[in-house]
Amino acid sequence: MHIDARKLENGSIIEGDICIVGAGISGISLALEWLNSEQKVILLEGGGFEYDDKVQELYNGKNTGYNYFPLKATRLHQFGGTSALWAGACSPIDEFDFKKRDWIPHSGWPISKMDLDKYYVKAHEILDLGPFNYELDYWLKKDPSFSTLPLNNNVFWNKIWQFSPPTRFSKKYKNTIENSSNIYLYTYANVVNLTSNKSIDRIQDITIKNYTGNTHTVRAKQFILACGAIQNSRLLLASNKQVKNGLGNQNDLVGRFFMEHIEFPSGELWFTKEQSMNLYHSNKLTHTSTELALKENIQSKYQILNGTISFSPLRNMKVGKSKIQNLDSEIDKQKKINLQETLVDRFKHKFLKFKTDQIKNIQKAYQLYIRMEQAPNPNSRILLSKEKDSLGVPYANLNWELTSLEKKSLRKIIEILGLQIGISDIGRVKLSEYLSSNSNHELNGGFHHMGTTRMSDNPKNGVVDRNCKVFGIENLFVAGSACFPTAGAPNPTLTIVALSLRLSDYIKNLEK
Repeated sequence: MHIDARKLENGSIIEGDICIVGAGISGISLALEWLNSEQKVILLEGGGFEYDDKVQELYNGKNTGYNYFPLKATRLHQFGGTSALWAGACSPIDEFDFKKRDWIPHSGWPISKMDLDKYYVKAHEILDLGPFNYELDYWLKKDPSFSTLPLNNNVFWNKIWQFSPPTRFSKKYKNTIENSSNIYLYTYANVVNLTSNKSIDRIQDITIKNYTGNTHTVRAKQFILACGAIQNSRLLLASNKQVKNGLGNQNDLVGRFFMEHIEFPSGELWFTKEQSMNLYHSNKLTHTSTELALKENIQSKYQILNGTISFSPLRNMKVGKSKIQNLDSEIDKQKKINLQETLVDRFKHKFLKFKTDQIKNIQKAYQLYIRMEQAPNPNSRILLSKEKDSLGVPYANLNWELTSLEKKSLRKIIEILGLQIGISDIGRVKLSEYLSSNSNHELNGGFHHMGTTRMSDNPKNGVVDRNCKVFGIENLFVAGSACFPTAGAPNPTLTIVALSLRLSDYIKNLEK
């Protein structure tokens, strides 16, 4: 059932069993798990079914750390959320990403990949993906043209990606939600405050508004925040009438550990002879592609972050301009981070001659692109701005901060690839000039917001427990990538859905 909150009588009271704040990928995945159940589900969406600039403006904010994309442009504030722009790339977080890694402060999840595997299977259905199978041997049998690069299997492994069509949640699930007898979707219902009881251990109700000026109250047994890492923490921090520092923030952790994926064109790969790269390109038959990833023991040996390397033919790149230079105008010249000179000197002189010899065979040349996790950093955080939006809620202030580990890892990943390509004698790797000299360089995020209400078994180290429940508040939960303690290398969408499905199961058990 759908209700436009702009048409409600001022002061209306909405009551239900489960209240989900946010109708994006996470919120809709949660709601679908309650379809045709006895529970009355209130699904709140701040926007409508189409883009509305007045609503989108509510996602505005400031960037005060390392320069980032304008916050207003990083998430769509409408039914279906940013799935309307999603590219569809999916892969599960690696098993070792869940482990505590001694060289990465604040790493480690309180759950394991095994805890998510059965939910990954269901997430594949929701996202219109193929079988939940990411084993290389399985996919090599699907296409006879697939073959791996002849690299040391003790150093690199081939990480499979699957591609959703991509699923547009606004189109696929709109009718299902509207026709449901127990899911009540309220559009133009922006949450502006959460109110707890006197002992601050239970949420009593939440307040919603829209630009008509009307205010309404929602009451439920269980509340779930599912509006993204930035907005989830913003709401908790802004709900500070009863607790000065905001709800769930007794240890000053709400908003901290904001993470992004570092995405960086890191160099060029030139083959001595043509290699079959079909496995590493997007395949229409299998709806897969493959990227190179370092083995767990190699990451441990060099004490670096997890990342993957993809390949784009240089013939697809604009001659005379690197991709990173093209991005300068989009990001309005990000602040620079200096990287010390590093290069695989063993092959440098060979590369210069090799590139001259092969310049006419550009089909043998590839742009190397790294997508890498960001180290969890408590100083990378969401704060509240002094300025407020049109509904009276302080804007978010993003202080995105990186560490020396990101710089070290970018260099080392491509360095190791250069060595292995040279040892295999199949080509040569040249680092980007930004990595191979003292030049400054630009780093980009992947529009992947993670952290800010991280999961932990200890309230001194996180905002939510292993079941995504806010510490100290028995009926308040957070869904999605805001709960990630570490980012892993893959895009977060698949894990967002799996974690949301796991949360639904937990709440179902509470409701029995």
